[in-house]
Amino acid sequence: MTATKNFTAVDWRQGPDRIYFFFKEKNTYSRFDIEDNKVLSGHPTFLDGKWEGFDKPAADLRFGFTTTTASWDGGVDTLWLFYDEGDTPSVCEFSQKSDKALSKTSVARSMWAPLLPYFYKVVGVMWSESSAQKETYWVLLNDGNYLIYDIYTKTLEVLPLKNSPWSELEQYKGRMMTAVLNDYPTFDTYFYIFLNDNQYLRYEQAAKKLFGPYTISETSWPGLLKG
Repeated sequence: MTATKNFTAVDWRQGPDRIYFFFKEKNTYSRFDIEDNKVLSGHPTFLDGKWEGFDKPAADLRFGFTTTTASWDGGVDTLWLFYDEGDTPSVCEFSQKSDKALSKTSVARSMWAPLLPYFYKVVGVMWSESSAQKETYWVLLNDGNYLIYDIYTKTLEVLPLKNSPWSELEQYKGRMMTAVLNDYPTFDTYFYIFLNDNQYLRYEQAAKKLFGPYTISETSWPGLLKG
């Protein structure tokens, strides 16, 4: 069976929910449409010129995730792409509505500055809770810990995976490559953790249960192996 290459996965909420996979070795990406449960026809395709205002190669992309802020027209979805600008950890604010980058800056000068000491340990980010008082994200690290970050209060907790809702992930800490959220399911939210040996895990947020590992295949992720 063909194995997947090294990739970074990010979620997208504007319009049909989807996941983008950025393949580092070939500088290509694939769009996986969640409702259709398959990679969009014509993908993978080369990254060059496809993401307006974000001109970095896939190899420089470390991790990314979506935030949604309340708005009169249903909410503003923003994709945050974290990448290396030379030796500087940086972040791109990418508008999902206009499909282009709005800003690029160093992580140190951004709203995500508290994440900077952990930048090279981040596997992926799971949107946890949203209310008028808080907006929290769980940040999965590859060293046996995770972060809980509230963007409203700028408070950051560093917690061990052991004895946490993510305790079962501790055994995979050396194998985790990237992780991405799928909030499309009706009754739960899924957080997928992709491992570096052609496997993945599924964490069900409401149930607080981990399932897998499963093999990445044309049955589980149709079209992804073409990356």
